[in-house]
Amino acid sequence: MGIGGYIVNRLISIVVTLFLISTLTFFLMHSIPGGPFTQEKNLPALVEKALMEKYHLNDPLWKQYVDYMKGIVRFDLGPSFKYEGMTVNDLIIKGFPTSAKVGFLAVLLIVLVGMPLGIIAALKQNRWPDGLVMFIATLGVAIPSFVMATILLYVFSLRLGLTPTFGIASWKGYILPVVAVSGFYLSFIARLTRSSLLEVLQQDYIRTARAKGLSESKVIIKHGLRNALIPIVTMLGPVVAGMLTGSFVIEKIFALPGIGKYFVQSISNRDYTTIMGITVFYAAFLVLIVFIVDLLYGLIDPRIRLNK
Repeated sequence: MGIGGYIVNRLISIVVTLFLISTLTFFLMHSIPGGPFTQEKNLPALVEKALMEKYHLNDPLWKQYVDYMKGIVRFDLGPSFKYEGMTVNDLIIKGFPTSAKVGFLAVLLIVLVGMPLGIIAALKQNRWPDGLVMFIATLGVAIPSFVMATILLYVFSLRLGLTPTFGIASWKGYILPVVAVSGFYLSFIARLTRSSLLEVLQQDYIRTARAKGLSESKVIIKHGLRNALIPIVTMLGPVVAGMLTGSFVIEKIFALPGIGKYFVQSISNRDYTTIMGITVFYAAFLVLIVFIVDLLYGLIDPRIRLNK
């Protein structure tokens, strides 16, 4: 199979995956008792009936499903039930830039700090730099992101007054959300880089490269680190998708106007279309990133060929 056939197969797989996710999300949302207007206080029955008819919620379930899938094909995720005059597309367009900016900074922090820490730990195995890095990484993995966010807010915002408590009116507003959202994955990537590099450095071709008289830096960078990148890149795919589409809890804590804000509010408001739309958007973004990661494998490791 050539690269063209591989890409076609993967694209078909992506379409099937998104179809199943959309279908599952639709029926899960409609299996929940109640509706998006049942929580409204003192809402007259006639008004509720008019709203249900306006959004076609009185139609048979199969017709609602067909209409929803037609909308997805047209990239139309439908109207929001709680944000008057706005569609789910509008909410995503409005919130995604903020989520993407925070996510991009978090990914940079993960790559520029997590990977070097893992490399240092591997090269200084069983010495104090290794122990220090693993201690910090263990704390980062063990502490949940929302706990980390609370601690950061208390120390740097309330006690020291160095950063704002909410919002992103200035560049300082990005510091705490970026650190909080990247803490777990930064620690995980550091540990993964260390273990992957240590495994590669024990291979026969590394000993052969050293026996040929290559410099240690060339052995580490060209032969060691490049081959150790496969599991790291595999992990970074979903991480990038998750970071760029927003951490829902972190955005809620720091009151960021990202996708997470609308998703959390849509759950409490039973805003079906918003929940389903953001879920499908996240799933599409995730499978796209994973597809790109698969294509990068051949560039990172020449031993991986698409036709094998």
